[in-house]
Amino acid sequence: MIGPRVHALDRWSAPAAVDAVFHGLSDHSRYLRFHAPMPRLTKTFRDRLTDLDGVDHAAVVAEVVGEPIGIARLVRTGERRAEAAVEVVDRWHRRGVGRMLLTELATLAGGLGYLELHGDVLPENTPMVRLVRGVLPGARTTNADGVVHFSIPVGWAFGLPTHEDLLAEITRAAR
Repeated sequence: MIGPRVHALDRWSAPAAVDAVFHGLSDHSRYLRFHAPMPRLTKTFRDRLTDLDGVDHAAVVAEVVGEPIGIARLVRTGERRAEAAVEVVDRWHRRGVGRMLLTELATLAGGLGYLELHGDVLPENTPMVRLVRGVLPGARTTNADGVVHFSIPVGWAFGLPTHEDLLAEITRAAR
């Protein structure tokens, strides 16, 4: 069997990839990913997911023989900060696809100059909580507002804090 290949997703191939991955998610997986029931993608929401510029909204896709099986995205939320999200079609769960996607996304974020990734995971989504803690072992997690919030300086994701990471951490701690 051929393994997944992860590469950058662009706005031209994004619509087909988003549709394929969304349709590969069960109702329960959609709920865990979007934090609400999501029987279908509205045009507005689909447009937001596919409007990639490669900097403020960037994504990577995992494919097997050209078939999209997962997407990880980042969306700028502030100066050098981005929210991260991952979705993997159900039949590819627990095969390392999420790990590949999140690792590649952290690398992409660093290359784009982001200093911090953050996101929210529903507490019952224990596989995703474990994935974040496994791929980003230095991630700070807090439980509040019914979700697990995580954040991590990008360089620290792989044990490589940069000078900017350290300054950002000191600044955050001083607040």
